[in-house]
Amino acid sequence: MRHADAVLEPLCGAKVIGAETLAGGDTSGASRLALADGRTLIAKHGPTTAREARMLGAMHALGAPVPEVVGMQDDWLVMTDAGAARPLDEAAWHSLADALDILHAAAKAEPYGWSEDHAFRHVAVHNAQRTDWVEFWRDQRLLCHVPHLPAPLAQRVETLAARLPDLLPSHPPPALLHGDLWGGNIVWNGAALTLIDPCAYHGDREVDAAALTVFDSPPEGFFDQLELAAGWRARLPAYRLWMWLIHVRLFGQSYCAPAERDLALLGC
Repeated sequence: MRHADAVLEPLCGAKVIGAETLAGGDTSGASRLALADGRTLIAKHGPTTAREARMLGAMHALGAPVPEVVGMQDDWLVMTDAGAARPLDEAAWHSLADALDILHAAAKAEPYGWSEDHAFRHVAVHNAQRTDWVEFWRDQRLLCHVPHLPAPLAQRVETLAARLPDLLPSHPPPALLHGDLWGGNIVWNGAALTLIDPCAYHGDREVDAAALTVFDSPPEGFFDQLELAAGWRARLPAYRLWMWLIHVRLFGQSYCAPAERDLALLGC
């Protein structure tokens, strides 16, 4: 990363003496920087980092536990280091529910969506704002993927889209969502929790709860603590489906099977 030092060192306020490439990051590569003054910071570089910085700023302003933006320049984002992650235990799930209460409860009368689009690599995340949640989820989380899916899966997604008014609420309380909430984006150090790599927008808070069931198995006490609206389990597959469709487009047709299972649960 020596070629980037001319940008990073002024942002960090100290000389960079080492860099460790971190695993993960489908949109922007991340590295842990070791600084001459003993601190460590996280640096990310890529086309979506400025958007991520604005999302983190909005979440931080609410008091949610997210990295603090240290500086931003030339597609480089520098932020505080949450440290090494430990497995999520009972205390971590309790802390996560508290964090989501902060993030979700503070939203005002916002339209659904966000002020700008986002992306996972080549897959756009459409965030044009709407006042009807069903329309937002139908058009910008489901139907937008149809042209890029295998025909049988695309047809089933279209069937679900037509039925959404019977499945989802039109006007749930708008919450600020993390938007890509899974275990890999939760850093638990054994005492404190930090949410990283947001894909933030305003929507139904059940979206974040559903995302946590894609690759993780939250305990029942976690859902009890969230106090979700009645019927949330029936809606969960409709919200989880978006993440499966993203994975189909990013990683291939091996993710068609879980998408099809959730469509079957929804009667499609």
